[in-house]
Amino acid sequence: MSARQPLVLVPGLTCDGEVFRAQTAALADLADMTVADTLSDDSIAAMAERLLDDAPDRFALAGFSMGGYVAMEVIARAPERVTRLALLDTSATADDAGHAAVRRAAVKTARDRGFEKVLRGSLGLLVHPQADPAIGDAVVAMALRVGIEAFERQQGAIIGRADPLPGLATIAVPTLVLVGADDRTTPPHYARAIALAVPGAVLVTVPDCGHMAPMERPEAVSAALRTWLQD
Repeated sequence: MSARQPLVLVPGLTCDGEVFRAQTAALADLADMTVADTLSDDSIAAMAERLLDDAPDRFALAGFSMGGYVAMEVIARAPERVTRLALLDTSATADDAGHAAVRRAAVKTARDRGFEKVLRGSLGLLVHPQADPAIGDAVVAMALRVGIEAFERQQGAIIGRADPLPGLATIAVPTLVLVGADDRTTPPHYARAIALAVPGAVLVTVPDCGHMAPMERPEAVSAALRTWLQD
């Protein structure tokens, strides 16, 4: 394997490349990284197709949160193109009616009362309570940059996503599953379910960390990805 392998990074809901800024710097010696476009489409399937159209013939794939849904769709559609898979703070369970209703309510509240207010109100679910407040500010700034239109498209895409869990047993590449120990958005039991479903998957739990692991605990996430890339 070449010293610098192609690696596609897939951001989460209301995230752009900033969510992976620390990893992009830390892993530059190992990987030739690109950030997938998750801002232009209104379905997980369309995001996966766009990624496949833009990606090299073969590539490593790392998805965070919603990006994990996209990554699981990509490997289901084109398993021969993915050399290794990392799923960070995500789940393999489709939304039930309750979760879908919460997402629709968040969009309505953002429209009615202001996007930034919704974002600030959600930080308790996204960032560990002991985290540096600057991390929460960076999360909000990133989401405002992404914008409310993309937020609405992405929430609709998440609501309409397929349930990937049944297909995970067919994954046959080195797979990392990582989660913050205190993730309140996709709690660790979701990561454990993925790790149990994917043959040979490695599960890493990052202590004192909420949902935004790549930003909250960049060194730990980068170290786990480095080990995964060298496996």
